[in-house]
Amino acid sequence: MLGFVVLAAAGCGGGVATNHDSSPAAAPVAVVTAVAAADDWPASYEAGGVVRARNVAVLSSRVVAPVTAVHVVAGDRVRRGQRLVSLDGRELDAHAARAAASRTGAASSLEAARAERRATQAALVLARATHERISGLKEKRSATAQEFDEADSALAAAEARAAAAEARVVEAEQGVTAAGASVDAATASASYAELVAPFDGRVVTRHVDPGALAAPGAPLVTLEDTRGFRFEASIDESHAQLAAVGAPVEIQLDHTAGAWQPARISETGAVDPSRHSVLVKADVAEDAALRSGQFGRMRLRGPSRRALTIPATALVKRGQLTFVFVVDGEGRARLRMVSAGETRGDRVEVLAGIGDGETIVTAPPATLMDGAPTTAGARGAGAVK
Repeated sequence: MLGFVVLAAAGCGGGVATNHDSSPAAAPVAVVTAVAAADDWPASYEAGGVVRARNVAVLSSRVVAPVTAVHVVAGDRVRRGQRLVSLDGRELDAHAARAAASRTGAASSLEAARAERRATQAALVLARATHERISGLKEKRSATAQEFDEADSALAAAEARAAAAEARVVEAEQGVTAAGASVDAATASASYAELVAPFDGRVVTRHVDPGALAAPGAPLVTLEDTRGFRFEASIDESHAQLAAVGAPVEIQLDHTAGAWQPARISETGAVDPSRHSVLVKADVAEDAALRSGQFGRMRLRGPSRRALTIPATALVKRGQLTFVFVVDGEGRARLRMVSAGETRGDRVEVLAGIGDGETIVTAPPATLMDGAPTTAGARGAGAVK
């Protein structure tokens, strides 16, 4: 407790020591008070982390080709299907044209095979009719055995030619199917010359410029989905039990001016044996100011403990020190230094400096001085219970 300031007044009758608190000129200051009392205060653990987009796509080429144009820069917002990077696709287009020509040739071969099948089927019909006629004549002894043998041989040859024609038709049909598949593959490959956005989002990084050689696996553009973000933080292994999926947490981001936002844990990773930590991810509310890589803090709640808390408005900051006004038994405001702990919403924990049951000023006016008489108004709704 701060001491009183003692003033020495000198007069004709001698010096008299007087406390300024007893000055009749000091008018009472109207204040709102509250009685400090211990309450349940959930334990918490904080860890630093960063904002990450839920979906991040690193686009790369599926073919080896020179880059002819890059249509976006970092920071651009793009729509699904929007062109991002163009490659030199002349060779791919040539492959597609060759595949299309092969399909046309295969279709012509199929038509020829079908025409041949029709011819062999007609010859087979004639051979069967001739065989039946010679067979009837032979039974009547009007045809020689040689004539019957010739008709039987012609029928067998016609059947063989018909079977071969049918096989060539099947082969030609398979050739058309294969040629069509080749066209589809070549067309798909030709489409690789244009890289488009797989979803609505923002371009994070542009990795190449025109003239560079694109190759499979080499990143060209990094795109993030701006429709959802997560806050990722690594917490100590000893606090992993607090990070259950679905558990409520609070997130504080730099751009929110210190405000804590409610969130819920959506994913927890395994314990990293090298760092003895667990990666925790929590979904955060959509905000136009969110950017990947923004720093912040995650607060996890633990079991409750008894703690003395007061309204945050009761604190008086003077330099690096923190004070509160305590109303003594005579109704005077005494400026007392305290050790403040964690702040949650409109409450702050007091670690030392005041005791249970003491009366404090919840919102000290600027004119309130140490030792000033007070007149207490109604107790505020923020009083500690």
